[in-house]
Amino acid sequence: MITKALIMDDKAIARAVVRIAHEIIEKNKGIDNIVLVGIKTRGWPLSLKLAKMIEEIEGSVVPVFPLDVTYYRDDYDDKDVEAPLSVKSFDYNVKDKSVILVDDVLYTGRTVRAALDAIVDQGRPKNVELAVLIDRGHRELPIRADFIGKNVPTSRSERISVLFEEIDGISQVVIKEK
Repeated sequence: MITKALIMDDKAIARAVVRIAHEIIEKNKGIDNIVLVGIKTRGWPLSLKLAKMIEEIEGSVVPVFPLDVTYYRDDYDDKDVEAPLSVKSFDYNVKDKSVILVDDVLYTGRTVRAALDAIVDQGRPKNVELAVLIDRGHRELPIRADFIGKNVPTSRSERISVLFEEIDGISQVVIKEK
């Protein structure tokens, strides 16, 4: 795949994180009873960035947890295998909490559906909101984001790659094409 376009650089990502953090605080009228859940792999570092920004703004720490949804995916073939440890270790009681589900890219909605199943296995939250850095469209399920860094209309042949300094050594969002 070749890089077609740079969508966001590190400064644009940082601005989006600040904006999303403010929107989360405003919509929830503060941070009481909020829990951030970052979908692995790249939703996790994004959730950490949001938690840090929310702490800077509000002066209080927000609980943040990683979530591996592999076992809950509808394309996961080996349902007879025990759930991965990362799902079992997400043992925070979400009952009556506002869960902010965080992912890097919203595409078909299938990953979010899997994450919702995993969260509900931990209890019944008060509500679940979705924060994404990029919404690229092409939904297969009736899922929408509550907080969006950037809307990027794409074709199905294109791919959005989100890179974070912590994982990839550089922070940027690019469109790639075959």
